[in-house]
Amino acid sequence: LVTGGFDHKIRFWEATTGICSRTLRFGESQVNKLQISDNKLHIAAGGNPHLQIYEVNSTNDNPLQTFEGHTQNVTDLGFQKESKWLYSCSEDGTMKIWDMRASGCQLSTDCRSALNTIQLHPNESEIITGDQAGCVKVWDMRTNTCRHEEVPQADVPVRSISISKDANTMAVGLHKGKVCLYSSKDENWTLDTSFVAHDEYLLKCLISPDMATLATTSADHSIKLWQLKQGGGGAGSGGEEGAGSTGRPKNTAGKGGDGTGIPLVKCLAHHQRWVWDAVFSADSSYMVSTSSDQSAKLWDLRSGEVIRNYLGHNLAVTCVALNDSNIE
Repeated sequence: LVTGGFDHKIRFWEATTGICSRTLRFGESQVNKLQISDNKLHIAAGGNPHLQIYEVNSTNDNPLQTFEGHTQNVTDLGFQKESKWLYSCSEDGTMKIWDMRASGCQLSTDCRSALNTIQLHPNESEIITGDQAGCVKVWDMRTNTCRHEEVPQADVPVRSISISKDANTMAVGLHKGKVCLYSSKDENWTLDTSFVAHDEYLLKCLISPDMATLATTSADHSIKLWQLKQGGGGAGSGGEEGAGSTGRPKNTAGKGGDGTGIPLVKCLAHHQRWVWDAVFSADSSYMVSTSSDQSAKLWDLRSGEVIRNYLGHNLAVTCVALNDSNIE
């Protein structure tokens, strides 16, 4: 478990005890985004404007690699599954591919608008970006061209994108609080429904690993959990307070554009300021969130209660990375 923030610090935590086991100073930049590789060997950190790689299990606090090429804030990044390369996007309007075994940028694409979010499709041949102009673009990495474009709401920035593990569902979170849900059909994305998740700015949307729950975080200080489908071991499982006899929540706030409701399972509201980031545990039963209240919190999603606070940052905590999965 790793967090980063405006205090230029990256902190490693023992998730179960809340003890900070290691602290790195991230140069002269705030930390915008963190990601742990699937093999748990490396952590990538994005700032302004550089991207750095650190070893997870090391006493060396210096970066293993520094990738330079972006000219403004790195807003999002991630590792390819086998950790051979990573991808990033920036307010400078470019997305870039970096080879972990080489120095320098391997591929750079000008997307013509400041980028807020980037996701690698599970097929690993496509990248999906969301930008400040309100566009969601699907890029074919083999040809370095945009093959599909969606505009969920004209002139409203796309803040966050999440793709389900089976690549059948894409959630797009818009700056003004709306979420659009797309399904994959004939190699393109088709809008199924949209709903207002928050009345204030939406900062992050995330589909759980079991694909049963969508989490959204907001400037309204809350995290909301929405039921995408029945089942799963996390927040959407039956028996929780407020559930009907079928196990579906009684509260179905968030009416979809097609007239159907996306059930609101829980609203987690213990943060005191903006909730910037969140990540599910591998079994979808827990979540860690970060906030401008200078804390990160571990939530039990079945009960909706905070079971651990991670305190140590002295400014806003803007990003979190967690990898508690078994290495395949």
